[in-house]
Amino acid sequence: MMARSLSQIVESQINKAIAEGQFETLDGAGQPLPDRSGMAYTDMATQVAVRIMAESGTLPEEFQIKKLLEPAREAYRNARSEEEKRVAMALIAELDQRYNTAVEARRRFMRG
Repeated sequence: MMARSLSQIVESQINKAIAEGQFETLDGAGQPLPDRSGMAYTDMATQVAVRIMAESGTLPEEFQIKKLLEPAREAYRNARSEEEKRVAMALIAELDQRYNTAVEARRRFMRG
């Protein structure tokens, strides 16, 4: 019963803020939410830490490497010769290895 009352109070406060235009001055108002689908299987503490770092203009190494992987895969898909494919695949393998190493290092660090 009390939870329902609290829910109604919260809903009322949100509606009041909307009516007063308090949400219109927030950063990013009226714009689509950022795509964070890559974080779907990441624990909440890591998500918060990564978001804070991204907003300050820095990202952990694993996310920087992950951004490089898609262009490397695209280069492989667009490769015309076996040599181009070999070079692109070597780059993908190196980036994958660096990515997995960075992920494991973060996990060990977070475990303490």
